Amino acid sequence: MATPMDHKRSARLDEAPYTVPVYPQLPFEPVAGEGVYLLDRDGRRILDMYGGHAVASLGYGHPRLTAAICEQAQRLLFQSNVVPLEIRARAAQALAAFAPPGLDRVFLVNSGAEANENALRIACRRSGRGRVIALEGGFHGRSAACSAVTWGAAERWYGFPRMPFDVSFVPRDDPAALGDAMGADVAAVIIEPIQGVAGAVDISHEYLRAARNLSATHGSLLIFDEVQCGVGRSGYPFAADAAGVTPDLLTTAKGLAGGLPAGAVIMTDAIAEELGPGDLGTTFGGGPLACAAIEAVIATIRETHLLENVRRLSARLREECLTGPVTSIQGGGFLLGLRTTRPAAEIRDALLERGILTGTSGDPRILRLLPPLVLEDSHVDQLVNALTEIQP
Repeated sequence: MATPMDHKRSARLDEAPYTVPVYPQLPFEPVAGEGVYLLDRDGRRILDMYGGHAVASLGYGHPRLTAAICEQAQRLLFQSNVVPLEIRARAAQALAAFAPPGLDRVFLVNSGAEANENALRIACRRSGRGRVIALEGGFHGRSAACSAVTWGAAERWYGFPRMPFDVSFVPRDDPAALGDAMGADVAAVIIEPIQGVAGAVDISHEYLRAARNLSATHGSLLIFDEVQCGVGRSGYPFAADAAGVTPDLLTTAKGLAGGLPAGAVIMTDAIAEELGPGDLGTTFGGGPLACAAIEAVIATIRETHLLENVRRLSARLREECLTGPVTSIQGGGFLLGLRTTRPAAEIRDALLERGILTGTSGDPRILRLLPPLVLEDSHVDQLVNALTEIQP
């Protein structure tokens, strides 16, 4: 069996000549992972406080997750939705039970963008309306409908000749502005309860409740995009639970399967019962391998009390990371934004030199933390000590 050191000794193949150069990349190459650490080609152990864009919810090499994936791969690697599968039933049941009360039906897909695309499609199809309200700063994906409701996409990278519907962007945490934008033509309001790419901007619970009431009053569907902040990352099953608000549709992905591509649209019975054969579709969504991973991730979060772990260590991070170049902290759970005295990219690079991987955001002064939910006190200590060493 190959070991990390075998990778170090082998000749390195550069991906640049074979891939499209759309991703800025950091100057290290992970070859293995264990717990919350990555091992790079040079043998360094890197504390991963970014979790692969919030995907590595259980870190690396988690025994329950890897066993579930291996066992399912040996039993049945793939079958489509043309046949029923018990493992799909178990994953959907577990996710529905994990979701906010009233969201009892699950449509499994492959990614957050696919989940949001389907949620927006359901809203427009169900209502027959042609406008969607989104928040300034929101990011919902790069496919046609998702990027239409992503703040700034039209000016920078949208690329399509026209949008599939009209979009009204409203300021964050301004219920009056949201009320003014509502109307009989609004199919949906889409909100990230904690805006990830924007820099871990937490939307107030009061605003989320106002959005719930306004959507219901105007006959629009409320969509919570919990692609990044969901599946325990907020310290609750979903950020909707923390706010005490149940949307009509909730989307999730990233950490849902702990590293395998998986996403979901979770909806009410009333919405699901209006859908029939052919109304939605996906080839790989709900495949047995992803479903085995989903079931293992949710069971691990529940049985090992990871929600409590996230809430406790998040409080430590918010208190103790106010050191060195950090002046304030926003966000919630393990989706935190550290405001820095100088460009966040400089702080990210300084932390990487000290063996810690973090991320930047759409705000050049916000450093993002998205660690695995299995983070421990010693890892918080390591980050705090490293920040203290960095000059403001």
